[in-house]
Amino acid sequence: MFSFERERFSARIRLPDGTVAERPVEIRVHPITGRTCRITYSRGAEREPGAESLPSPPPFAADTADCPFCRARLFTHTPRLAPEFLPEGRLTRGRSTLFPNLFPYGRYSAVSLFDDDHFVEIGTARLSSYTDSLLNCREYLTRVLAYDPAAVFMAIIQNHLPSAGGSLLHPHFQIQADRRPANHQRFLKQRAADYHRRFGVRLFSDYLEAEIREGERIIGRTGAWQWLAAFAPEGFFEIWGILPGVTRLGQAGDADWADLARGILNVQRFYRHLGRNGYNFGLLLLEDGSEDQELRAVLTVRGNYAPWVRSDFTGFEVMLGDMATFSAPEATARLARSFWT
Repeated sequence: MFSFERERFSARIRLPDGTVAERPVEIRVHPITGRTCRITYSRGAEREPGAESLPSPPPFAADTADCPFCRARLFTHTPRLAPEFLPEGRLTRGRSTLFPNLFPYGRYSAVSLFDDDHFVEIGTARLSSYTDSLLNCREYLTRVLAYDPAAVFMAIIQNHLPSAGGSLLHPHFQIQADRRPANHQRFLKQRAADYHRRFGVRLFSDYLEAEIREGERIIGRTGAWQWLAAFAPEGFFEIWGILPGVTRLGQAGDADWADLARGILNVQRFYRHLGRNGYNFGLLLLEDGSEDQELRAVLTVRGNYAPWVRSDFTGFEVMLGDMATFSAPEATARLARSFWT
């Protein structure tokens, strides 16, 4: 039911020394969305300033005095949840603290801190800190659903460093729940429902089975989570984690969230190995009782946060809507597998 559609061709050019060269290009079609991406293999050999090795920490990495997320200011400079929703104002688990976003993106918008470390280099975080923060996110979203059963469109995201859109250096998740879906949520809800109705199987489970048969992009497992390189990436070195059969918050146990944290850290260590220091993470959840859409985590590396680094989004992405990446997902999978052993 899934086809991994790709078109390979070469652009024929004459080099400055007069020789003729064939520059390979591949266009792939995303099996879930139908969107196209372009793999420009020849650009993989280009020098990328700032990515030869892991950049130094940001110049303000030790500046904790003015950070509202550091413990000295946490309880005086961050907001509290509405008393009718949560009388104690904040959620805590271990050293993770959750509170509402001071600048909300929707009806229910919160921040979940990891611990009191102001700056954590990619790939060096403690597993317990990620697990506690994810479990805090789950607790918040569970309470939102009990408080407002119509707020079924949920997400947990992370922007690590300013190059990935992070406004504060102190590591944290952002949590979102709303009655109105974002674009990706609306599309996935319809796509997952149509697929389940038409074929009698769930979209992501079936996609995962097709990828397992192909074998080239499968990376490894953490518990029940299966990790793979995206066939038609919409970001650099895009990696997915799929939790087959789990469609709701209540179906994922504590161990599943710990295994998700372990997978995230594996991806981080892989990105660190590539000399990259920023990334985005996203997990979309649909709590409308439909049972069509399984849990899928998506991670993409971003352009380094360092002086004179080229942005990873160009006119191709912003104006044409095609991701233009330089490396094959199969190569991403080969490089990443060692971080799952």
